[in-house]
Amino acid sequence: TAMNLREKESRRVADALRNTGLKVNSIFDLVTSRSSYKEAIPVLIELLPTISDNWIKEGVVRALTVKEAVGEDVSRAMIREFEAISPSAPPSEQALKWAIANTLSVVARDSVFEKVAALARDKQHGKAREMLAVALGNMKDLRAIDVLVVLLNDDEVAGHALIALGKLKAVKAKPAIKRFLDHPKPWVRKEAERALKKIEKAKLAKLGSESN
Repeated sequence: TAMNLREKESRRVADALRNTGLKVNSIFDLVTSRSSYKEAIPVLIELLPTISDNWIKEGVVRALTVKEAVGEDVSRAMIREFEAISPSAPPSEQALKWAIANTLSVVARDSVFEKVAALARDKQHGKAREMLAVALGNMKDLRAIDVLVVLLNDDEVAGHALIALGKLKAVKAKPAIKRFLDHPKPWVRKEAERALKKIEKAKLAKLGSESN
């Protein structure tokens, strides 16, 4: 049964983590942990594709949403999992897909820019793309700004694209961002204001350092 599978997989994950020296009873002990667990990252990447229970898999995904997991290995593993979930999957799987994108918003860097950008633009992935837009805010690749400006025309992810453009302090996106200052959704207006403030601050700092 599903419950037996969940218990079995939960135990298997906990055993693998204990083998690295961690004192845990379940994956969710890591999710709520305040301590670093760098030694567990490769083990979690290896376990991820072998887990079929969505709840346990989401636990592993959430445990990888940490700065120690930044880089190509975790990013590629997450992209594989993201693509494996069908756009027509039931809500529980869509929640997992969103959690995977959320992990990418922490761990993804330029090595996976093209893949993240392509998935963020692909409307069939729906709401799960929100955090892929945020992930683009971690990229140094200048094309990230162009992709995000295009995503501003996509209602489903525009607010999250604003967050990323603010992170990137994208001066050239200013005119596109200004359009959102009178957006009907208050949180989107707020993100537009925030992004513009960050851009202004960065501009002033740059001017200051140039005049010194």
